[in-house]
Amino acid sequence: MNEKPTISNLAAIDAAHHIHPFSDMKELNAKGTRIIERAEGRHIWDSTGKKYLDGFAGLWCVNVGYGRKSIADAAYRQMQELPYYNSFFGTTTPPAILLAQKIASHAGPHMNRVFFTNSGSEATDTWFRMARVYWKALGMPEKTLVIARRNGYHGSTVAGASLGGMKLMHEQGNLPIDGIHHIGQPYWYAEGGDLSPEEFGLQAARELEAKIDELGEDKVAAFVAEPIQGAGGVIIPPDTYWPEISRICKARNILLVSDEVICGFGRLGSWFGYQHYGFEPDLAPIAKGLSSGYLPIGGVLVSDRVADVMVNEVGDFFHGYTYSGHPVAAAAALENLRIIEDEGLVERIRDDIGPYFAKGWKSLEAHPVVGQADCVGLIGGLQLAADKATRRRYAKPDDIGSLVRNHCLENGLIMRATADRMLASPAFTITRGEVDEMVGTLSKALDHLAETVTE
Repeated sequence: MNEKPTISNLAAIDAAHHIHPFSDMKELNAKGTRIIERAEGRHIWDSTGKKYLDGFAGLWCVNVGYGRKSIADAAYRQMQELPYYNSFFGTTTPPAILLAQKIASHAGPHMNRVFFTNSGSEATDTWFRMARVYWKALGMPEKTLVIARRNGYHGSTVAGASLGGMKLMHEQGNLPIDGIHHIGQPYWYAEGGDLSPEEFGLQAARELEAKIDELGEDKVAAFVAEPIQGAGGVIIPPDTYWPEISRICKARNILLVSDEVICGFGRLGSWFGYQHYGFEPDLAPIAKGLSSGYLPIGGVLVSDRVADVMVNEVGDFFHGYTYSGHPVAAAAALENLRIIEDEGLVERIRDDIGPYFAKGWKSLEAHPVVGQADCVGLIGGLQLAADKATRRRYAKPDDIGSLVRNHCLENGLIMRATADRMLASPAFTITRGEVDEMVGTLSKALDHLAETVTE
């Protein structure tokens, strides 16, 4: 263990002992794992020394960029002082207390409580239980059903994968579990037909009302959705969508849950996605940008409406995690949020780099193989199209997206593909020059698609 293993040894060890998430391990072991060794700013380097511009901020999360020494220092100081203690049995730690206060300061006047978890998936399981406990405490134990969206993503735990609307995940593990129902997504490009985006946004939202009528208002506990669908392809809803969703939830007395795991902490140019779209959720799972990925931490924002019942009516809430509010993770998150505040990164996205990114991203819409390029803040979705005029998609969308992604990777740019949509989610600190580099490299990958695939 005192000798640094060679890259070939590491690859062999990985193949023998490490099962990767969301991976075909037989295929991965055959071609070998890309081993990432170091990072700085917006760039990472693999074990061969190749440098990449990370256009995806790790996994939607390294928002302040790599190599922030002050975050490492904050974690180190906390480890020396108190490396761990729990929040069970009437105890907690200063970093957890101060982090809850700091998060609440940005969440809006109706959000003043946080329940800490270790990931977005755990946050999903937490609010799912909390919603049912809430209604039971109010004397409505039959309100247990939850409505989510097809092609949404809410994590990969049993509850998270069930709430997510991805068929491939449901096929593994006999999911979804009972009590979860799905409606359509606000994906105008693929599903809007002859409707305008505004008309389609209302139609998609009103599927929620129809589903509530079908199930019974007295049976439905909550509706959950991401402000912008992330893993489903950066599906940005029409402007008419969220106001109608909010109206329906209020009128039908069901909890509105905004999954802020990706959008939260500034990515859209506001601290939370629900603030960008102008609605007030009852619960909001958080993670990723809370610590910029430096340490695992997540949580659930709890509105005063729900918190008043949980605090004053429920008694013991038999739920929690050994590492809920872990002091080292909380200390790292506090420093991450200080950086975002002091460097004005949310405002920078709103007023400066966000509009610059949007201009470059939108320019790709002129390419013959691009049907639509849209973005909000520093998150973008690029729809590939076999025929721009008719919105006709390629026959094998997964292959098409992979082709473009792999061409970007070969040329030093990390992107993500969901079927035939290219996704971008760069660090908040990305420079204008790096945005130009992203757009230029992606443009060349689009040229490669046009030159190699015809339909």
